[in-house]
This record gives sequence, C-alpha cells and structure tokens, in this order.
Amino acid sequence: MADPKDFTLSSDLHAYVVAHGTPPDEVQRQLQADTEALGPIAMMQIAPEQGAFMTMLARLLGAQLIVEVGTFTGYSTMCLARGLSEGGRVIACDISEEWTSIGRAAWEQAGVADRIELRLAPAVETIAALPGDPPIDLAFIDADKPNYANYYEALLPRLRTNGLILVDNVLWGGNVIDPSVDDENTEAIRAFNDLVAADDRVDVVMLPVSDGLSLVRKR
Repeated sequence: MADPKDFTLSSDLHAYVVAHGTPPDEVQRQLQADTEALGPIAMMQIAPEQGAFMTMLARLLGAQLIVEVGTFTGYSTMCLARGLSEGGRVIACDISEEWTSIGRAAWEQAGVADRIELRLAPAVETIAALPGDPPIDLAFIDADKPNYANYYEALLPRLRTNGLILVDNVLWGGNVIDPSVDDENTEAIRAFNDLVAADDRVDVVMLPVSDGLSLVRKR
C-alpha cells in the first residue's frame, strides 16, 4: 500500500528512505503524532523526508530570512528554523490559531521558538508589509491552492538573486495529468505549474518528493 504522504512509493520503501536520511527526532515524532490525532486533516503535514530536505536546503543557502506560507501544525516551520544561519528567522504565515498553537508548543520543546515569528493574517498582506531589505533567502508555499500564484508573485520580488521558493503539492496525487479531474484545486495547481515553467525570471526543478516539490530559483 502506498504511503499517504508519497503516492509514488510503497510504505516499505518510504520507510527505508526516511531511515536512511536524517530521521525525525523525538520532538518531531511527537508533533507528527499530535497532528495525526486531528484526523484526516493531518494529510496537510509534510512528509519527514521532505522536512529533512528543507532543513538541508536552508543550511546550504545560509538562510537568514525564510518566509513560510501555510504553517498548519508547524512541522515544516520547525524544519526550516533548524536550517537557519545564526541570527536568522522564519516568518510563518497562517490564519489558524487552533492549528498553529500545536506548532508553537512543539517549537518551544525543540528550542527554535525564538527564531519563528508567527503572523496570523492573510499571507499576501503579511508579505506585502515586509520591508524590501533584508531580502528573502528562502520561501515555502503550502497553503490554499487557488492562491498559489498570488503568493508566488508577492514573494518573488522580495527574494534575493539565487534565492529559492519551494512549492508543495505540485503533483497533487498525480491528478495534474488526469484530464478527468477538473476541481478547483487541481486546476489551480496545473495553472500555477504552467505559470512557473514559462517564467523567464526563474529556473525551476520539479521533484517527485512526497506529493511533488518544485524548487524555483530567482535568476
């Protein structure tokens, strides 16, 4: 049976991938369990191997400023914060006090709470209010799919040259190539993927990590 966070891998192969990377620590495993207790909505949490990959990318970039659009219960936020260079910060954008409160408790336990600024407001407004300096080093988009293009266009001008925007769910369980699927979320992701692929301001690589992860580099 395929793992629910990675439709391309069997459960056994997914477990092997996680075990042979940097596996979740005790705090991360507890946050996973707390999120799973919420029920089906827990599917919104990123996969552990994706979190480890994002931590590594943040470290490789020497990220000082990260903007996250869509925090949920804070697993991705924790992973990004752990990859910050000294003195760096993550601005986490969400609109749910209920879900992010789970994350805030975990951030305290992980010792990264002082690196995270949670902004409970529409993300486009939060991004628009950011000063132009310092520029964003790394951004992560994982929120409502119809607004993906709006988040992207808000972030890109504030991103430094060679900075990255990571975009989650770009394969959408394989539905992006299924012509029989035409719901709003699927159509939004297709349109967003086409937009980025044609954008001469960036280079993009789409990876089959979990539910699909695009790495978008600003030229």
